[in-house]
Amino acid sequence: MHFEDVVIVGVGHADAPIRVNSAELEDPLGPTLERLGMPIGMLESLTGIRARRFWEPGFRPSSAATLAGRRVIEQTGVDPSRIGVLVSTSVSRDYVEPSNACFVHQNLGLDSVCLNFDIGNACLAFINAIDLVGNMIERGQIDYGLIVDGESSRDVVESTVERLSRADCDAQTLRDQFATLTLGSGAAAMLLGHSRLAPEGHQYIGSVNLAATQHNQLCCGQLDGGVTDTTNLMIEGVALAERTWAAAIEEFGWTAESVDLFAMHQVSQVHTQRMAQSIGFSLERTVLLYPEYGNVGPASIPMVLSRALEQQRLNPGDRVVLGGIGSGLNCTAAHVLW
Repeated sequence: MHFEDVVIVGVGHADAPIRVNSAELEDPLGPTLERLGMPIGMLESLTGIRARRFWEPGFRPSSAATLAGRRVIEQTGVDPSRIGVLVSTSVSRDYVEPSNACFVHQNLGLDSVCLNFDIGNACLAFINAIDLVGNMIERGQIDYGLIVDGESSRDVVESTVERLSRADCDAQTLRDQFATLTLGSGAAAMLLGHSRLAPEGHQYIGSVNLAATQHNQLCCGQLDGGVTDTTNLMIEGVALAERTWAAAIEEFGWTAESVDLFAMHQVSQVHTQRMAQSIGFSLERTVLLYPEYGNVGPASIPMVLSRALEQQRLNPGDRVVLGGIGSGLNCTAAHVLW
């Protein structure tokens, strides 16, 4: 999928304010770990996640997405009345219905003719939304499109801790639900536009997408918990990433050495390291998000990009890869020329 006239006008993020370290989160699990002969401190030692963030109790995912969306609108100075579509990509939901997007739309005061809706594809939804909005811009349907994501992990993590703390929790249950404890909270937003309206924007060249949906049972989540086969998810996810990377090399003419920044979805230390090894890039070419923020779902990729920009790590002409794997399994690698 290639684009000629789509640019990233602005990208930003918002951090949840409450830092919860892994030792604090794991503390209620002490009796379970001792009973099952598992070491205290395993949450941090196995994942490399020191902490994650929570919003205040009752703070909605749509409110988090609004914070990031408002930040990007203010940062770019684009008149909100010119935004033709708002897409929310959050895994976290205020309600089953209506959409998160309708709350963000109202909070931001967007025009009544601005189309608004949610799309979901696990941790890949944000990149999928870039492609979708990019197509609308390329066809001349809209001038600008805003993508937002607000993730809130407090409820699902706390309910999982409560279940794993019960006296009847066995080793298999702990293994199945352990990955849920890696989840973090945060928000991100991106404004896309037509290149003639934003000549200083950053060109979104396109993406490559591959599916391996025969593995759709390896990671399944509900509102109050999830079950993950972490071993096979890692094996099959990395294999799919390698195939996607090979297709992207052919499509875009990349090499690992030619990419200046890998803005990649990050689940944990072992996941991030395996991805880097399999594709052949140095972790110095990304911003490590997971140690302090955990797995922030679809917000992760734009948060890495936003932090790299904040840290002045991007220069005109840099090649940027937006990439990740979503449970399902699906994988995307997208190309941005900064």
